Amino acid sequence: MQIVAFDFGTKKIGIAVGQTQTMTSSPLDIVFSKNNKINWDGIMTILEEWKPGLILVGKPLNMDGTDSDIMEKVDIFYKKLEKLTKVKCEYVDERLTSFEARQNLGELKTDLIDAHAAKILIDNWFNKS
Repeated sequence: MQIVAFDFGTKKIGIAVGQTQTMTSSPLDIVFSKNNKINWDGIMTILEEWKPGLILVGKPLNMDGTDSDIMEKVDIFYKKLEKLTKVKCEYVDERLTSFEARQNLGELKTDLIDAHAAKILIDNWFNKS
């Protein structure tokens, strides 16, 4: 099964893809918001191309497990993904994924951090499955 994961941000959304048969994942792309609005055309283009059987969305939690300030926006994004795609969606705890992505990439590839954070979401999902 194909998996697409989203690391949501108000300015950009990191996207990664995974495959359950091979248990592999790869960073894919970053979709930038336009005029403070989610670029749904860009997101839908990627989803139509990859045809996932599952969509993962990073759940932004504080270190104590409570919802972070951005959770309300992420929840709206999640619900719209479900409605538009009719594909099963799941939240994955995203605590420290951006930190881990920065450590893995170093300072040279900072433009890829969000896509790598989305890849880590898939890897974490694989580890819990």
